Amino acid sequence: MEDSRTRRRRSGGRAGAATRRGSEVIDQMPWNPPVNLDRPTEPLGSEGIEAIHEGAMRILEEIGIEFYNQEALGILREAGCTISGDNVRMGRDFVMEMVRKAPSSFTITPRNLDRQIEVGGKTMLFGNVSSPPNYWDMEIGKKVPGTRRMCQDLLKLTQYFNCIHFAGGYPVEPVDIHASVRHLDVLYDKLTLTDKAMHAYSLGKERVEDVMEMVRIAGGLSHEEFEASPRMYTNINSTSPLKHDHPMIDGCLRLARRGQAIVVTPFTLAGAMAPVTMAGAVAQSLAEALCAIALFQYVRPGIPCVIGTFTSNVDMKSGAPAFGTPEYMRSTQMTGQMARFYGLPMRSSGVCAANVPDGQAIWETSNSLWAAVQSGTNMVYHAAGWLEGGLIASPEKFIMDCEILQQIQRYMQPELTATGPDEIALEAIRSVGNDGHFFGIQHTQDRYTTAFYQPFLSDWKNFEAWEVAGGIWTAERAHRMFKEIVNNFEAPALDEAIREELEDFVARRKAEGGAPTDF
Repeated sequence: MEDSRTRRRRSGGRAGAATRRGSEVIDQMPWNPPVNLDRPTEPLGSEGIEAIHEGAMRILEEIGIEFYNQEALGILREAGCTISGDNVRMGRDFVMEMVRKAPSSFTITPRNLDRQIEVGGKTMLFGNVSSPPNYWDMEIGKKVPGTRRMCQDLLKLTQYFNCIHFAGGYPVEPVDIHASVRHLDVLYDKLTLTDKAMHAYSLGKERVEDVMEMVRIAGGLSHEEFEASPRMYTNINSTSPLKHDHPMIDGCLRLARRGQAIVVTPFTLAGAMAPVTMAGAVAQSLAEALCAIALFQYVRPGIPCVIGTFTSNVDMKSGAPAFGTPEYMRSTQMTGQMARFYGLPMRSSGVCAANVPDGQAIWETSNSLWAAVQSGTNMVYHAAGWLEGGLIASPEKFIMDCEILQQIQRYMQPELTATGPDEIALEAIRSVGNDGHFFGIQHTQDRYTTAFYQPFLSDWKNFEAWEVAGGIWTAERAHRMFKEIVNNFEAPALDEAIREELEDFVARRKAEGGAPTDF
């Protein structure tokens, strides 16, 4: 058995590297999760940090959070919290004692060991769009419900781009698959079309248990090996204001007991589900996250937990969610300060409210992504492909976003700010003097291929040259690239014995009915 497990691990390693997946389509940057070199933007002074912390603690002590999960209520009662029906009030000493048990950084190791990721510290990780029920691309030209084929194509983009470091939830919901077995088919596709870190939806015990087993099988792991360190993760949202539902807490408790990572992300829209003031919205978001993290740390001290933020605002004229706004950026920066105060890794998102991959989509997403940089975010959800406030996934938008992600990766490379003799380049300046140019000198010739960022999607031709070449707008260039990538895609290597074991597991669970539904 040991020889078999060793052989299986090797099959998902360098043999599955990007060079085998149609990398000739574009000349992209290598796999290299960026390390954030910048000092974080910190809009809060020490008094502001203390005020938001005090607000979060008073919410937990005086108002309480509703936990609609009987097991969680029993655990928190045992821990000494005050329970009244479903309402839980917990003292700040307990909360802070529990939160201090969570590690400030940890790793997640997928089936391809070369795709291991570190969550925490200064590392930034980007994930694909997750969970939209609808899809849009330029060929279809309209918003349509997601299908398995669309989901597979977006998974191929997730695997293909080196700037995408983890595979989040379903990049589009394949509503053509019944909900009872959808998780089985999508996880099979994810585990065979990608070799990056996996996510499980905490939506009922069957889905969580099935995903953990499929990730274990795909990694060629024993149960002991799977539980020894994180191999996957989940993300849950509180039901704002001030509630946690049954299935998400249930899923996290199951994952925690088996050593897998948990991201807790309240979805607080200021003006609707949280106070209209950003400080109040952030304080509420923190309270909703910290109480859940305290629960998970009590159950399994030291379990990896990430504190997430999804605090934005609504359009006060229509009530529609808004993203990539100045308020979103500031709340993300503020939450980053608080995450460092609590010693927890942080998650934020690359989001927008635009309906198609146009200028609005890019400036709102760019605002969101640079807020992630400024805040010291470690995990960036929905970093590529998100539209209409999370209701649409788009392959063109996915590729356009990856251009931004590569630029962030390049921006963080330390050679850009190096100040050694070669970088100061006095001899190059001396050789050019007052009346020459730098194009032809040796200093330039030695560096010209790597000196500056080279885009794969942006078009730097002047207008006349662009017009002669067909006048192709950015989204159309992205669409053509999308088609070429998926048509030339080669799945990462997977041991045939593992593939067969996954297929057998999926078939058996389908025969058993999968996850229960009410339809």
